[in-house]
Amino acid sequence: MKVLMVITSHDQLGNTGRKTGFWLEELAAPYYVFKDSGAEITLASPKGGRPPLDPKSNEPEFRTDLTLRFEADAAAEAQLDKTVRLDSVKQEDFDTLFYPGGHGPMWDLAEDKDSVKLIESFLAAGKTIAVVCHSTGALRHVKTPDGKPLVEGKEVTGFTNGEEEDVGLTHVVPFLVEDEMLKLGAVFSKTANWGVHVVSAGQLITGQNPHSSGPAAQTLLAALAKKAKAAA
Repeated sequence: MKVLMVITSHDQLGNTGRKTGFWLEELAAPYYVFKDSGAEITLASPKGGRPPLDPKSNEPEFRTDLTLRFEADAAAEAQLDKTVRLDSVKQEDFDTLFYPGGHGPMWDLAEDKDSVKLIESFLAAGKTIAVVCHSTGALRHVKTPDGKPLVEGKEVTGFTNGEEEDVGLTHVVPFLVEDEMLKLGAVFSKTANWGVHVVSAGQLITGQNPHSSGPAAQTLLAALAKKAKAAA
């Protein structure tokens, strides 16, 4: 099993002067779901090289056993140091695609043409993918083969308006994930702020927030296993 994980390269939190990037738990938790299942993982980002970590995601209250495991894992850290450039990866080389979040994707992946094309190519090839938290925003320009918004009429989740309010960034982000999905005609599904929530809609699996990233990866693996069994 070959898994491609796409991480943000964006490190500025709007014009606040503060740093952002990817959220460590949202990389570490899925990474080990995949790795411990024997999958081969490739990390990619728009600019390649080491992507920026949201410094907040490594504060004591947000550390987990898996974020600590990642930081102590020399092989994982070496991979993170050398993410491949997003414009160099092809869906043909992978079985599935996973997008960790953090606030960074709201600025780069949401608008990145290579990212949009990549997601569209996985779906056109009949492959199942997963995005979590703010990376649901990376679906905003993704279209179905007949030119409709991918999320139109689909049940999806992502970082909610209430969660954005909780972290005080409602007026800093370029758009709100929940509002954007509703505007595109999605059925937005959510649980209480910071609760674990994963939604499956055909080839698309979405997770609400950092705590939902590991469960979203598990849901993705289960979907792939079921598909492989059906094809056998």
